[in-house]
Amino acid sequence: MTTDSPSPHFDGSPVPFLDESAVRRVLRYEDLIGAMERALIDFSAGKVLQPVRSILPAEAHHGFFGIMPAVYHNIMGAKLVTVFPKNAGTLLPTHQAIIVVLNATNGQPVAVLDGRLITEMRTAAVTAVATKYLSTTDARKLAILGSGVQAKAHYAALQTVRHFDEVSVWSRNSSHAQKLAAEIGATATSAEGAVRKADVVVTVTSAEEPILRGEWLKKGTLLNAVGAVGLTRRELDTAAMQGAVVVDSRQAAAAESGDIAFAGVKVYGELGEILAGKLATPSAGHVVFKSLGLAVEDLAAASLVLESYAS
Repeated sequence: MTTDSPSPHFDGSPVPFLDESAVRRVLRYEDLIGAMERALIDFSAGKVLQPVRSILPAEAHHGFFGIMPAVYHNIMGAKLVTVFPKNAGTLLPTHQAIIVVLNATNGQPVAVLDGRLITEMRTAAVTAVATKYLSTTDARKLAILGSGVQAKAHYAALQTVRHFDEVSVWSRNSSHAQKLAAEIGATATSAEGAVRKADVVVTVTSAEEPILRGEWLKKGTLLNAVGAVGLTRRELDTAAMQGAVVVDSRQAAAAESGDIAFAGVKVYGELGEILAGKLATPSAGHVVFKSLGLAVEDLAAASLVLESYAS
């Protein structure tokens, strides 16, 4: 199945459900990164109908419920995502989701997919796209601030676009940092030590206050800010936000980025505009890519999975 040619079932059979194991069997970063490039270009070109996600708090249970709909070429659908931080350390992941895909030409359901792994991988794949186009071609040192699911996913995704000779990891939980470093062949160190020598930085934490200071960044560094979503949360201090700020969506950034709001900085442009050649790649100072996650990314990833099973 592609976004131009969905393959719905019209025979009255049950709508298929693809669980996480089915997604894992076929979804690969080598394919997903290209799909994210196309989705971001189409989004910035106005070819995607998509509002900013709606967030409903489940206050009694300290969780959040997000609704992310989109219409993209001949498919439409929505991701229903939950975030329950207190699941950390239990058998349940903190982020869970399902993605519903429908035929945009007639509204018929196509499939329902487990969205946890898709969310994990498409988030890292978008950062890989940013790293491919916004970092220097000789970038060899990577710093990862964070040690959870996204930290490991980002390491895997970024290896497909750059060869890193040195990888440093920091986490507020030092034992978690050491564990991840051992798994991926990295070095666990301080946040400052990791960032000062890095060509590419990824922040994938659950921090509410800055964990990275701008004075640590060297000229030419690409800073991928992924972890903080919401106007009250940020991972980067004001100095770190003084570089050229690139976003996945201007509208989402205005509504959901505390990193941008607290610093009061202007957005240089959307990543899709740079990919399409409508904006030049920033070259002065350092670059901040603020990733918030878009529904079109989920639909494009789900489409890849469905296409693999249809072929």
